[in-house]
Amino acid sequence: MPVAEEPFRLSRIAVPAFGPTVLASLGHGAVLPVLALSARELGASVGVAALTVALLGVGQLAGALPSGALAARIGERRALLVAAAVEAAAMAAALSAQSVWMLGAAVFAMGLSGALFGLARQAYLTEIVPIGMRARALSTLGGVHRIGLFVGPFAGAAAVAAWDIRAAYAVAVVTSAAAFALVLALPDLTAHHERARRGLQRRTVWSVLIEHRRALLTLGTGVLAIAAARGARVSLVPLWADHIGLTATQTSLVFGIAGALDMLLFYPAGAVMDRFGRVWIAVPTVVVLGAGMMALPLTGSMAGLTAVALLLALGNGIGSGIVMTLGADAAPSDARPQFLGGWRLFADFGLSAGPLLVSAITVVAPLAAACIALGALSLASGGWLARWVPRHDPRRTPALTGEGPGGRAQRREEGGFA
Repeated sequence: MPVAEEPFRLSRIAVPAFGPTVLASLGHGAVLPVLALSARELGASVGVAALTVALLGVGQLAGALPSGALAARIGERRALLVAAAVEAAAMAAALSAQSVWMLGAAVFAMGLSGALFGLARQAYLTEIVPIGMRARALSTLGGVHRIGLFVGPFAGAAAVAAWDIRAAYAVAVVTSAAAFALVLALPDLTAHHERARRGLQRRTVWSVLIEHRRALLTLGTGVLAIAAARGARVSLVPLWADHIGLTATQTSLVFGIAGALDMLLFYPAGAVMDRFGRVWIAVPTVVVLGAGMMALPLTGSMAGLTAVALLLALGNGIGSGIVMTLGADAAPSDARPQFLGGWRLFADFGLSAGPLLVSAITVVAPLAAACIALGALSLASGGWLARWVPRHDPRRTPALTGEGPGGRAQRREEGGFA
């Protein structure tokens, strides 16, 4: 009599799937608050210090497509090892930096390693988790990343208080090395998937992106909008806090309260996506973020700003894992890493574009205008996502090949999920 297969449980893969991400995020959280201060200590002007911090995002953008190619060539597990090793080396270089340019190079390398680490982790979970639990797995990945970023500054602050500002980088060296050791020590759960693909012809990143350009230009544009709303939120809240006269301590407290709510929502978000479909999270995310940004100009006190920051945290928190889940759904099974490299490029570009749009609008208009414009753009993107997300949702596979709403036959979209 055949033995029934044990149902898949996320707890079974918790340590190999999420452990390295927690460690890497802790390190990032420890160094993010001190990057600009480190540059200033090395003699950078305020503008150069800001540029040094921006190199982290530039590195992520530059690393998106090469990360897809590398992960496809060497496999997800080896890619994680490479990313953790590069990150440890970059943190060590930042620790010992004697010039702003050396620090900038280290920060750029952190961005490259972060792009590779994130892509490999996403591809890893997409391979080993059943489709019915994919959103919960990826939203949990997003959640533990948030937890690491939330706790990391406290670990960094403790180290800095005991030694000096460079101690934050020492914390990150230790966490990156620990992530490397953890990946090395644990079994490779994707090994059989990689063996099965070994006989297939390896495809280039560009050929995969061109073949699936429709998914990227439709669903990918929606993801770019989600990321831009998130990036704009991070810029607008502190700028509005300064505009209404809050101190740095009060602003930090507002962020901390909002961050706590943000962290609590990742698993419910994944459960909704798996049970009801991705559109039930994708659209509310941008709508709530848009409403929150448009409400910012109505606040004039710390209490009011905290309330709106909590609304923005709600929008961001319910969207935990949505970008990764949509990418996993749309990725072709025979070229996931290559496709996800392009997907991350869209998301990282959107994350960078949000603050740039805020900056561009405030050059010619008041900050309130930037809040309203970015909020309106986010609200409008809800309609775009409502149009395209269901076409790439595994829960709706029958609708894609049979009769759609209103009795019209629908064909599977080019570049749809695998």
